[in-house]
Amino acid sequence: MTSEIRGKALFGASSGQTYAPASAKPEPVCGPGEFVIAAVALDHGHIYGQCRGLVEAGATIKWVYDPDPAKVEAFRKVFPEAKAAPSEAAVLEDDEVRLVAAAAIPSERWALGLRVLASGKHYFTDKTPFTELSQLEAARKAVAETGFKYMVYYSERLHVESAVYAGQLIKQGAIGKVVQVLGTGPHRLGTGRPDWFFRKKHYGGILCDIGSHQIEQFLYFADCKDARVLHSKVGNYRNPDYPELEDFGDATLVGDNGATNYFRVDWLTPDGLGTWGDGRTFILGTDGYIELRKYIDIARSRDGGHVYLVNHEGEAYFDVAGKVGYPFFGELILDCLNGTENAMTQEHAFKAAELCLIAQRDAVRIR
Repeated sequence: MTSEIRGKALFGASSGQTYAPASAKPEPVCGPGEFVIAAVALDHGHIYGQCRGLVEAGATIKWVYDPDPAKVEAFRKVFPEAKAAPSEAAVLEDDEVRLVAAAAIPSERWALGLRVLASGKHYFTDKTPFTELSQLEAARKAVAETGFKYMVYYSERLHVESAVYAGQLIKQGAIGKVVQVLGTGPHRLGTGRPDWFFRKKHYGGILCDIGSHQIEQFLYFADCKDARVLHSKVGNYRNPDYPELEDFGDATLVGDNGATNYFRVDWLTPDGLGTWGDGRTFILGTDGYIELRKYIDIARSRDGGHVYLVNHEGEAYFDVAGKVGYPFFGELILDCLNGTENAMTQEHAFKAAELCLIAQRDAVRIR
C-alpha cells in the first residue's frame, strides 16, 4: 500500500500559530496568473499556511490587506509578489481576483466571508469559520445565492501528510469499514497571543475553535454526512488569569452511519515537548487500525509524518514526510475554476462547523 511521492513537509514549530508546512516539490495545477488570489485579515498566522499551499499549487497572490501595516510588511517578506492594497474594498473590487484567503478574528470571519461572496469571489477562511450558529445560517444562504465557495482551512488534516496518507489507506480498504475515530489535539499556549484570543465572544470556545479540526477529521475518515453530539465538556485548569479561556475540552459524537468519535483538545502542552503539540489520531476499522503521530514521535523523532498500520496482513510503519504532499490546495483551485467539489464539499465544510458549534453550545463546564 503505497502512495505517490509528491514532496517534503517541513514540520516543527514552537507554536501552532506559525505552523505552515511547505512542499519540497510543489505541483502547480495552473499557470502563472491563471488563478489570482488575495490575502485579507492577517489576525492569525495560519494565513501563511493557507497562502503557501495555494501558491505551491499554482495560485498567484496579487494583493494583501490588513489595517496593521506591520502585518502586511511581515507577509510581504514571505510573499514579496503580493502588493499592499490600500483597502479591503480595493481587493474586493478587483475582478481579476478569484479567491480571497483570510484569517480574521474568528467572530469576524463570517461577515468578511459574506462580503467576499457578494463581490463575486470564493472565500477561504481559517478555521473555525463561525462562532455562532446564526453566522453559519447566513453563510449557507449566501453560498446558495451566489454559488461561490466558503471553504475552510482545516489544517490538521489538509496540511498534514500522515492524515492525507491515512485517508488514502482507508479508501484502499486497508482497515475495512471505519467504526471509531479517536483524536487528540493538544496545543501549546505559548506567549504573544493577542487579546482577542482570550475573549470567548471572539474565539468562540475551545470546542468551536480547535475542536473543529477533530470533528472534520471524524466526518472525513468515517465517511459520515452527519453526526450527533452526545456529550461535551470544557474547563480551565491552568489559566486562572484568563477566566474566559477554556484550556481543556472534549466531546463524544456518533455518526449517521454508526461510527463513533471521541476527541480531546487542550492548551496544556508542556514546554519540554519538541513541537507545539503532540497531535494524534487513532482510526479503528472492522479489519484493522491506524495510528497517526502527526507532528512528533516523542523521545524518538522530532519530525512528523508517522503512520502505524495493523491489519490482517500484519504490522507496518510508514514515514510519509515528504512522500505524500497536500493535494487539497490544487483540488481547491481546480474546483473554483471548474465548478467541481473534489477538494471538499461545501456541505462537509459547513457540517463540521455546525457540529463544533453544537458541541460548544451544549458543553458542560467542569471547572
